[in-house]
Amino acid sequence: MTQRRSTPISSRKQPQQARSTGLVAAVLEAAVQVLAQEGAQRFTTARVAERAGVSVGSLYQYFPNKAAILFRLQSDEWARTSALLHGILSNDAEPPLDRLRRLVHAFIRSECEEADVRIALGDAAPLYRDAPEARAAMASGERAFSTFMKEALPDAPAAQRTRAAGLLLSTLGAAGKEFSERPRRPAEIEAYAGAMADMFCAYLQSLAPAATAPQTDATRRPARGRRKLPP
Repeated sequence: MTQRRSTPISSRKQPQQARSTGLVAAVLEAAVQVLAQEGAQRFTTARVAERAGVSVGSLYQYFPNKAAILFRLQSDEWARTSALLHGILSNDAEPPLDRLRRLVHAFIRSECEEADVRIALGDAAPLYRDAPEARAAMASGERAFSTFMKEALPDAPAAQRTRAAGLLLSTLGAAGKEFSERPRRPAEIEAYAGAMADMFCAYLQSLAPAATAPQTDATRRPARGRRKLPP
């Protein structure tokens, strides 16, 4: 049986000089604007080139087609999300539940801020969702949660940690996507993120109460220098 050839989505080459780096940056900025205003269905290389003020030929030096541009935008979005996950979850100076709570708030805010472009990129997902690059990018978030779970639930069976990581990651992504599909006020965002963080923390506490018990103000306060009150 003849295999269907996939659409190339990788960039043709990486910019090496300041001028070419600026051209790529202009193309990507224009692509974000076209995508947000026109949507994925009307997104074309010609529109992007016109908005960026470059020729289509110059654009094709770096991006072979519109799928490559869209995938680059999506890859950049994945990279930002991955950096957010790793930066917060790997900060072992904070207790696990504090990290998880901070991550939920940061992620929901990010989803709402980037909603227009993210929704448009979702419409274009068939162009690249089965690509090896896409699978590799999405696996990064899974690794971040997996590593975090080993610290948050050190005594739990591996299967339980895997299930918990998958549940939190999929719920966070799906709920964030649905919540951000319409404009939200800052107070709404904080209230929603707070409720989700409460739910996530309660779930982890139910799996390992002693390991994940949140610190109180008293336990956070350094013991050194504390004066004992007289009777």
